[in-house]
Amino acid sequence: MQKGYEFNSLDFIAAGGAVSMLVVIILLLMSIASWYLIVTKSLLAWRLRVAFKTYAQEFWSQVNLSNISNFISTIKPDDLALARLAKQAFAASVHYQCYEAKKMGTVGHDEFVARAMNRTIADESTQIESGLTVLASVGSVSPFVGLFGTVWGIYHALASISLSGQATLDKVAGPVGEALIMTALGLAVAIPAVLAYNAIVRSNRMLVSQIESFGYDLHNLLITGAVINPEANIKIAIPAKERLHAVEVLA
Repeated sequence: MQKGYEFNSLDFIAAGGAVSMLVVIILLLMSIASWYLIVTKSLLAWRLRVAFKTYAQEFWSQVNLSNISNFISTIKPDDLALARLAKQAFAASVHYQCYEAKKMGTVGHDEFVARAMNRTIADESTQIESGLTVLASVGSVSPFVGLFGTVWGIYHALASISLSGQATLDKVAGPVGEALIMTALGLAVAIPAVLAYNAIVRSNRMLVSQIESFGYDLHNLLITGAVINPEANIKIAIPAKERLHAVEVLA
């Protein structure tokens, strides 16, 4: 019985020369980078969710604006996104009140504070999304890198077969099959990166949404002195003149 072709991926990669080795090294570096980002970004997202919830509970447990101001001053600005947002919002509010006499133009207090908060939220969103470009690049590029390795491997395999003069099926199928390993490696690197990218993007959107929700309540607190309570029993009092006018219109 004729002995079949023995697959040996390491020998095949080494036979491909410097190009095949370079392709494998690139895929290995891409895999290491993507898994590093997957682990670190996942842990960071989990830690931020817990920290956001804890900080928000402590922040809104303060009795009044004076207590909140003291609470903010005890938190370092580089500790948490919500802390940096709160400190920037209070600083903008104090700055407007201090320089209001010097004419801030047509910008009101609420708009001035909102602009400062929007800038901080944009900076925090950019910081949270850092590293996603690498994951997206790995997910989109690594299959093509693997395909390039496959094409190069098939070229060398066919060149070796032509030199040996034996073009039987077992001599062709083995080297060509080994060449497809490069494509498999590229897909093995790309699939986790793409799945992780989508999951991390969704997680980051939830974090940014938490920051924006906190900022919305904080803005209302600084402008009106209280947070909107949707469960409050609101009764709108209509002046007597407006009620009479409404009756005349209906009549």
